[in-house]
Amino acid sequence: MAEEGVELLQCNPNYQVFFHDNERIVLSSDLAQMKPEIEKWEGKDGFKRYLSFLAEGHVNYEFSLKKVLRKNFPSFLSMMRPTLLKDILGVAIATSLYTRASSYFWTDRLRRCFTFGSMYLGMSPYDAPGIYSLLQYTELAEGVWYPRGGFHKVIDAIVKIGKGMGVDYQLNSPVSSILLSEDEKQAVGVVLQSGRHIQADIVLVNADLVYAYNNLLPETKYSRSLTKRPASCSSISFYWSMNRTVDELSAHNIFLAEHYRESFDDIFKELNMPDEPSFYVHAPARIDSTAAPEGKDSIVVLVPTGHLNDNDDGKGFKSTDDWNKIVNRVRDLVIDTIERRTGARDLRAAIASEQVNTPTTWRERFNLEKGGILGLTIDFWNALAFRPKTKHSTISGLYFVGASTHPGTGVPVCLAGAKITTEQILDDFKVGKPWSPATPPNTRAKQSGSSLDIERIGSISGLEIWQRIILAVILGASITIILQRIFG
Repeated sequence: MAEEGVELLQCNPNYQVFFHDNERIVLSSDLAQMKPEIEKWEGKDGFKRYLSFLAEGHVNYEFSLKKVLRKNFPSFLSMMRPTLLKDILGVAIATSLYTRASSYFWTDRLRRCFTFGSMYLGMSPYDAPGIYSLLQYTELAEGVWYPRGGFHKVIDAIVKIGKGMGVDYQLNSPVSSILLSEDEKQAVGVVLQSGRHIQADIVLVNADLVYAYNNLLPETKYSRSLTKRPASCSSISFYWSMNRTVDELSAHNIFLAEHYRESFDDIFKELNMPDEPSFYVHAPARIDSTAAPEGKDSIVVLVPTGHLNDNDDGKGFKSTDDWNKIVNRVRDLVIDTIERRTGARDLRAAIASEQVNTPTTWRERFNLEKGGILGLTIDFWNALAFRPKTKHSTISGLYFVGASTHPGTGVPVCLAGAKITTEQILDDFKVGKPWSPATPPNTRAKQSGSSLDIERIGSISGLEIWQRIILAVILGASITIILQRIFG
């Protein structure tokens, strides 16, 4: 990233987590800071259990990185790889993220701290598979980083690379449909809303996959079935320009609901918004001075909600709801909560300007099915070969990237998916991959040639083996004697 002009700044702390009882926990990737924070709530043994939680997260992370984020799953047969099946047994997919966290943390306060991250997947921690502890692991082990100038700097860097390779970006040119051959078996270009036709050897769709199947392609049974798949949550998001700084906020702030599980049930089961939701507040100027003029602030608030549900089942938000009324209620709730828990004052008067996104704008402006901000949900039955494919099954030359195809949602994951799809295109056209070395990269630790760096697996000496055998015999005999005395 640095060579492309993107400067990454590490956020410390990672988060401030605010609770309903005015307690606060600070999460950091610095173990020296985390040790007293964990022990304050979990006791002296708590830090050891925290390290064990990280160890499990590391296993989940390495599995996902090597077996999922760098692999494609074009068919169910591709899931039958012996090494994949063996490794799946070593990760937590059968239990929820909250259940796994409960194995390491005795207090509900800490369990909440290490499970709210499932919101980044648009899922409840009570439904998200335990393997997604990799999210918390990544932040705690590798840190939380912010690109100076905002996330758009990453996009600018990608555009710069593309232009250097001769890419012609045609902006503000909405696509109305994908051009197909007469037999509808080949993608041959796109039609713009202006009526202009652009011919192409391949079409790579980065619009939301569900939208593309149902709006840019002929309707099929499969396209209709995609609209019935579970979508991720939506959000009401505020973007505030502040006429002063809000010093009580750090770069990343989480406000957790008192009724934690019920709040997630309201979102994911009732498709609504809780009376008291958990929400996220970002103040980027804490880490990047370019994010706001001196003496002022820019603040983003993300309040998870249920996605749109226009069915007549009595659940959730409708497109026809009074969104001005809903937004006003949520804004008041957010401001009151921030002021009560942080001590900040007069936030309403400090808001100089505001922009808002709601489930309806996510759907209408960004073409996200049901306004689900993270595409299709990514539970087990919507992952790997179960997830919509990166290549159309019957139309050649048509490929997909983004949150609703493999491997899943989130900017880093979508970027990994873009590489997977790119490799698939190169393979289909029998073009070599310029980034792939002839031999696998060396994943071993650095070795300088010194004898100090020679890898040796520690072995147990013969004396230690005999000591352990004798100790086991003594313990066994002692237990036998105790049992005999107890039971006569």
